[in-house]
Amino acid sequence: MTDYLIKAMAYDGEIRAYAADTTETVKEAQRRHDTWATASAALGRTMTATVMMGSMLKMNSRVTVKVEGNGPLGAIIVDTDEKGHVRGYVMNPHVDFETNEFGKLDVKRAVGTKGTLTVIKDLGLKEKFSGQAPLVSGELGEDFTYYFTVSEQIPSSVGVGVLVNVDHSILAAGGFIIQVMPGASDETISEIENRLKTMKPISNLIADGRTPEEILEEVLGKGNVKVLEKIPVQFQCTCSKERFGNAIISLGAKEIENMIEEDGKAEVRCHFCNTVYLFSKEELEKLKKQAKSVT
Repeated sequence: MTDYLIKAMAYDGEIRAYAADTTETVKEAQRRHDTWATASAALGRTMTATVMMGSMLKMNSRVTVKVEGNGPLGAIIVDTDEKGHVRGYVMNPHVDFETNEFGKLDVKRAVGTKGTLTVIKDLGLKEKFSGQAPLVSGELGEDFTYYFTVSEQIPSSVGVGVLVNVDHSILAAGGFIIQVMPGASDETISEIENRLKTMKPISNLIADGRTPEEILEEVLGKGNVKVLEKIPVQFQCTCSKERFGNAIISLGAKEIENMIEEDGKAEVRCHFCNTVYLFSKEELEKLKKQAKSVT
């Protein structure tokens, strides 16, 4: 297991916590989408936060996060299940800037400071749960923190980070989510707030070789963390040629006939993983017959 996340409790149940190393997962996303440095940081931060949110779900559930800011990056869309399988993309992967005044990748400028963070949870019920909060900084960690506090009424602290090499490859990626449970003491909250103020950036901790367990110890103190579960994390898409074939069938026989007459084939690309599926003339003819049979 290379990338993984942990679920934990601390301070005798006063604190719920999550931490993840997502370096290889974000590397795979960068490779698939050819994201440039700032776009990689934005996508990687969103993927890291989302996969930790997925681990909060029950079996056979999914969560989709949409970050829609007014920056040049366009929308960031990430989807995950409760098992650590995550996928995602950005509308404009070739976005990059000079570092900001703090010497860091200017994610705020790429994402924008006006817009929304939307979370859609598919819990296997008739209706999906949808929550939304306005973007407060565009840095994403603060935006996820605000979402939890406002939309889900859970006081939280979200830290996510990505370090990118000069050739746009990923050096390190990871994050944490700390959530305050009802009844937590002011003393516990103050201690954690003080630790958060003095700790190194999360991406630097990952680059230094710190594990998710050690990251939570940095935030919550040694001896305070009780790990409940360890979940492998990886980039994994749910697309398939069969699924796209069904989507083509849904267009109807007439539309498929137009594809055959105009191009003699069809090419479809998955937004999430950038995989291209080719349908030959013969395959389209079969799909057209299936479309006729369902009308």
